[in-house]
Amino acid sequence: MYQTLLTSRYLTSRVIPLIAVAAVALCVALVIVVVSVMTGFLDMVQSSGKTLMGDVIISNGISGIPHYEKLVNRLEKNEQVLAATPIVDGWGLLRMPYPNSNVKQSETVQVWGIEPKTFAKVTDYKNSLQWKNPTTNQRDWLLLDAIANNEETLQSLLSPELWIEFVDLIKSASHTLNFVEANFLENTKALLNEEQWNTVLSFDVRLSGEDALQQQGLDLSRNGKPGIVLGLHVNDGNVRMKNGTYQVSRNDYWWAPRFEGTLTMLPVDAKGGIIEPESIIMPFVNEFQSGVFAIDESLIFIPIDVAQSLLHMDEAKIVDLDDPATIIGVDPARSTSILIRGVPGVKGEVLREIVRTIYDDFSSSFSYETVVLPPSSHDPGLIIQTREEQQRSFTGPVEKEREVMRTLFSIVYLVVAALILSIFWSIVFEKTRDIGILRSIGASRASIVWIFLQYSAVIGIVGSFLGLFSGWLITKNINAIHDAMGNPPLSIAIVCFALSICFGTYTVVKMLKGQMLPIVLGSLGFITLGGIGGLILFIRHIGGIVVWDASVYYFSRIPNELDWGSSLFTVGGAILFCLLGALIPAAKAADTDPVKALRHE
Repeated sequence: MYQTLLTSRYLTSRVIPLIAVAAVALCVALVIVVVSVMTGFLDMVQSSGKTLMGDVIISNGISGIPHYEKLVNRLEKNEQVLAATPIVDGWGLLRMPYPNSNVKQSETVQVWGIEPKTFAKVTDYKNSLQWKNPTTNQRDWLLLDAIANNEETLQSLLSPELWIEFVDLIKSASHTLNFVEANFLENTKALLNEEQWNTVLSFDVRLSGEDALQQQGLDLSRNGKPGIVLGLHVNDGNVRMKNGTYQVSRNDYWWAPRFEGTLTMLPVDAKGGIIEPESIIMPFVNEFQSGVFAIDESLIFIPIDVAQSLLHMDEAKIVDLDDPATIIGVDPARSTSILIRGVPGVKGEVLREIVRTIYDDFSSSFSYETVVLPPSSHDPGLIIQTREEQQRSFTGPVEKEREVMRTLFSIVYLVVAALILSIFWSIVFEKTRDIGILRSIGASRASIVWIFLQYSAVIGIVGSFLGLFSGWLITKNINAIHDAMGNPPLSIAIVCFALSICFGTYTVVKMLKGQMLPIVLGSLGFITLGGIGGLILFIRHIGGIVVWDASVYYFSRIPNELDWGSSLFTVGGAILFCLLGALIPAAKAADTDPVKALRHE
């Protein structure tokens, strides 16, 4: 019982235990925040895979998978498969609509030809679309474009006087809309009668149709014409703001769904040779955001039949080389990959083996007389793997980096142990007389050791859980902290300057009394707080800074989910090393000679 009472007295009678608790908490919080961000980075990569890929992928490179429709049907008949969808994967050059601008005129893009409806069942494609309905400015731009494309029709509906007034309204809106809201749609509606206004709305369904913009993205078409869905960063008109949100340049002038682009792709023949390039002009119907910058800056979606046509992977007749007029068979359309989504709860590895079995049955179902056979599952070009396995080339190095970080930050445990050892060594020296009294009245060596181990255990437990709470608090609010660092509130600068003045006044008063420690502490407070206030004013003067750059760190927002497994391991490690750090001073205290200790001054 007396060990607990002494431990409580030692903890509450001095400042040094509080310093030890704060140091342990700081070390633990540091490890938790760093490891949680690294783990969140991996989780976000894997989440992006769920957005764009299924649980299992079948791929066969540029050779493709013929008869893929039959394979998809077989897959979807299995009760463990929720949905399957084919894609055609290739690379192309996309001509962007940037006339007379300083940005790149063309972008090298990865092109996925997809079946939008089945693709949406396998992936989170619908929720990744950026635009559901146009904003006020975007609607005004669409209206201007619609009028420009149907000028003759509209002029025939208006009287000459009304047409002159309407032209003046268009000129005014065209000039002001680049800078501020022009309310062009509302002004146009007020100028026309109901019949004329309905005619104008009929020029573009996006002007009045609910969710029409999102639906065009889901259909990958506009007015029956195949369209393109861009990755958010393919369009240089989308500008990431300092707070992580996005705006479109020139007050939505460069909004992608206003325009169309020219896509050029290089088809490859069966022997790997390049055929003449194929091009097509298509409207941009929407944009998507996976959350991974590296994907959003290079990937676009187009209808699968368009991709097959551009890459010469569509259905074609096979002719006799000796007699071109003779058709000997049909080369079926191909897909480069098939994405499969399993029912909730099925593991990727289990689904992979199910898919492998289904594919074996599929490939063996064709007779040898079939002109074009699908590749065997033993073909080296055919790959059946889980999403995690496909992402391994990217996530593998990151996982190793995370483990390296964990290993390096394990040095923190040694810091904790050294800190506790040094503190307890000084405490043992200071409490030598108390230890002598305890030993002289019959306290055993084990009891003395237990006092100091209890002491260190309390410091370790309180410090570690305080560090866990601090780490959780910082991690959950890390994006708000980042935003505040990038553009700190003026109120913080004012508070810092006010506190700096208080510390300065305190320092001057203590200087008159000749007290050294208050002078040092006051001077440090005055310089530190004044420097922070000045830094805040400087950052605000330059318009703020971006600490977390999405183009460098892949993600637009910092991962903010706590890695509870690593966090609890860190807490346990810190407590253990607190005990280990106190063990040597505790053993020294237990070996103290009572007679010498009682004579200790």
